[in-house]
Amino acid sequence: MDYSQDIRKHYSEFWGEFTEHKFIRGPINELPVGFKILKFFPNNKRNMWTYATCGMSNNSDVNAIEIHMFSSVEHDFLIELLTIIAHYHVTGGNLGMGHTINFGCPWYKESNLEYGLLSLPYLDGPVFENYNIESRIIQFLWLIPITENEKNYKKQEGLEALEQKFEEVKFNYLDPYRESVV
Repeated sequence: MDYSQDIRKHYSEFWGEFTEHKFIRGPINELPVGFKILKFFPNNKRNMWTYATCGMSNNSDVNAIEIHMFSSVEHDFLIELLTIIAHYHVTGGNLGMGHTINFGCPWYKESNLEYGLLSLPYLDGPVFENYNIESRIIQFLWLIPITENEKNYKKQEGLEALEQKFEEVKFNYLDPYRESVV
């Protein structure tokens, strides 16, 4: 069953208007039919761009997830990045809460943020995080760009310890050139 219309509705209730995008290079035929990246415009509630997957989990996935990222500027590289991450998830990565992902390149040119952390969607809360569609729960996770040091710290000390560091320094999750919190 195609849940993409329900996913679009869920996102737009929180973030407003969007455009749909499809990255057309690479093995996109291995992604679920109808998979897209949605780009949400800054609005009066939130002064940032939001890029989100729509339909990245197969209908048989026990671990059905969708992921999103925020950006202070329109940065369409995130369409490609989220498509690649969705492909990894679909073809065996089985991503979930607390996982880290190697971007394979910096988030922005000359940025030291080359990894992503799948975290709870703290800005939108638990009502946003878990969405029930026809007795199926889809978890919506926030992909936070992080440094290699932060990734290593999470592996050694745990997710909660890294998130505590983020909170202590009140890190700017929109700054592609921020220093590591560890």
